[in-house]
Amino acid sequence: MKVGQVLTFATLHRPKRHRRMRHIITLTACTMASITAVAQTREITFSEFDLPNGLHVIIHEDHTTPIVAVGVMYHVGSKDEARDLRGFAHFFEHLLFEGSANIGRGEFAKHVEKAGGVLNANTTGDRTYYYEVLPSNQLNLGLWLESERMMHAKVETIGIETQREVVKEERRQRYENQPYGSILPEVLKRAFTEHPYQWPTIGYMEDLNAASEKDFKKFYKTFYVPNNAVLVLAGDLDVEEAKTALTNYFGPIPQGAPVPRNKVEEPPMQGEVRDIVYDKIQLPAVVQAYRIPALGTPDFYAVDMLNRLLSSGNSSRLVKNVKDAEQQAVFVGSFSLPFEDPGLAIAFAVANMGVSPDSLEASMERQFARVRNEPVPAAELEKLKMQIETEQAMENSRMAGIANNLATAHIFLGGADKVNTELERYLAVTEDDLQRVARTYFVPGNRVVLHYLPLNQKK
Repeated sequence: MKVGQVLTFATLHRPKRHRRMRHIITLTACTMASITAVAQTREITFSEFDLPNGLHVIIHEDHTTPIVAVGVMYHVGSKDEARDLRGFAHFFEHLLFEGSANIGRGEFAKHVEKAGGVLNANTTGDRTYYYEVLPSNQLNLGLWLESERMMHAKVETIGIETQREVVKEERRQRYENQPYGSILPEVLKRAFTEHPYQWPTIGYMEDLNAASEKDFKKFYKTFYVPNNAVLVLAGDLDVEEAKTALTNYFGPIPQGAPVPRNKVEEPPMQGEVRDIVYDKIQLPAVVQAYRIPALGTPDFYAVDMLNRLLSSGNSSRLVKNVKDAEQQAVFVGSFSLPFEDPGLAIAFAVANMGVSPDSLEASMERQFARVRNEPVPAAELEKLKMQIETEQAMENSRMAGIANNLATAHIFLGGADKVNTELERYLAVTEDDLQRVARTYFVPGNRVVLHYLPLNQKK
């Protein structure tokens, strides 16, 4: 992709008589980039099996670099929380670094760092993921740490109180003291009226403050069980030796009870939802959130590509037109929430000086109307596909990326083998598919529209 970008940029400043040559060079560069991406998008080989306690194990052997990734994905996110315990899944992402019966408080990260590795965790509405990337001779360290987290993590008052303060500070930084930081919570509570997606993953401090140690222990025993998790090993390892080691570490962990699931189905929107939010900001903003199909469903891939076409990158339509050509905005962005159940595509724009929210919204709407009314040119679609190919190649060039993708495919896409077919589903999207999903999902009756205004404009 870099080759294409460099050649395309270089040709922009040539005289007009070289237009034909410029076109040839650009096409050649794009072809080269596409070939490079395809060459890097190699099939991910793996083996998988279940331990008697229900833990699903996936192993990818790759000796290109002397590292190994150890990842454990638990099928628990904010949608699995009780309505008076919002934020528990994210809270446990923090709490389970507190230590265990055999790991002292604050020592979890030190073990990894001392071994020359890195570690992290993240939570969504649907799952919580922990991982370490270590030198390959430290595989057993990663297995030990994750088995300790699963078997007997410290869920006790001192750790709970410590992490309450950590989460409070995170909430202040990301949501309360950040300009436009309340966009996600404000959108979610209007886009979902029944489903637990209506609250943000970080939750609400009143719930965490009111929860007892008993509530935390119950959540841990319910969801942090082997039959609600997938363990992925990826990297420089011997499969048979890894099987023996992980069986020793995870085999003794008892199977948990069947995991309860939140079966709430969100009813269809009955029409556009509009509101005004006053915030500590200087420039107005417009937010548009559209309901989209669930991750892995047939329409998801076309919807995701359409969202990229509109708002992803400097060449996207909202950036080129709303921000650059019409100068209605100083910033335009978007992100998708590809949930296990139907989620959202959210586009937002911060108004240019002197631009009203109504004018900014009209400018944004022209671009959404355009994809509903006009087919996307083949060249533009091809560029999107190249971007996705390149992204996947880059993601699968890292052991941590491969581990995450294998775990996600197993839990949410119907099997780990789907890790090798997801790209095909994007590449199969046609111009007709894009226009069809635009007319189905990116319509006024299927969205939430928020106008963000400075507090001093509140009457």
